Amino acid sequence: MTTVRLPSEIEQRLESLSRKKHKSKTELIKEALETMFHKEESEKDSYELGEEYFGRYGSGDGSLSVSYKDKIKGKINDKLHSH
Repeated sequence: MTTVRLPSEIEQRLESLSRKKHKSKTELIKEALETMFHKEESEKDSYELGEEYFGRYGSGDGSLSVSYKDKIKGKINDKLHSH
């Protein structure tokens, strides 16, 4: 069992909603928590949001994340020595 201390304003709003909906405060709190849990579970993290795009527009070179510094140095070197 869990006990929750609510500020008086929230307690009054909960009491009012309880009367309006003809549901106990416990039922309303359970419903609110279930809604919150469902929303939390359905929200995607940043990886999940971009997952379908990862690798979609790639260069085909699987070593870029490892060798990018060498590639940049080479391009700069080529540019400096091409004049």
